[in-house]
Amino acid sequence: MFSGIVEDAALVKGIRKENENVHLTLTCSFVKELKIDQSIAHNGVCLTVVDLTEDTYTVTAIKETLDRSNLGLLAVGDKVNVERSMLMNGRLDGHIVQGHVDQTARCTAIDEADGSWYFTFEYEYDKEMAKKGYITVDKGSVTVNGVSLTVCNPTDNTFQVAIIPFTYEHTNFHQFKVGSVINLEFDIIGKYISRIAAIK
Repeated sequence: MFSGIVEDAALVKGIRKENENVHLTLTCSFVKELKIDQSIAHNGVCLTVVDLTEDTYTVTAIKETLDRSNLGLLAVGDKVNVERSMLMNGRLDGHIVQGHVDQTARCTAIDEADGSWYFTFEYEYDKEMAKKGYITVDKGSVTVNGVSLTVCNPTDNTFQVAIIPFTYEHTNFHQFKVGSVINLEFDIIGKYISRIAAIK
């Protein structure tokens, strides 16, 4: 379980394919604190540490993960938003994030707003999935590449988020451009409410 408050933008140091799996080797500010089997969200995808060196760690993404996320598009030198699992003895600064990416979305616009930025994203809309809570709502929560954000101006298949300078500089939002593919996790509470409402 995560909060969507990104700790660092990890640097991809190596990528190795093995059958349908991809092993990602990264470095970040807290690598010396990691342990084998620890869960870390990478662009919002929960992955397990499988190997450690003095200054790097490795995680493995399987085909299901690669099919649903943007991890298969990563290249050496890219930055990845990372967050260790949430401690249960503190404040929940973001929202409840599972690290289970639902689908990808594409950045369609980036607008500067006198010191901040509005990013617009478009995702594939499916009416049946929308009935199950795979939607965004105004002022609701959404996770973009692992970052907990508040939704602005949603439509059936688009939404905006407002990004402050701190988030822009300390996550991989500063690398986004029109056309960038991002990972999207819809709010788990909305999914439960939609499921309960559908029970006859």
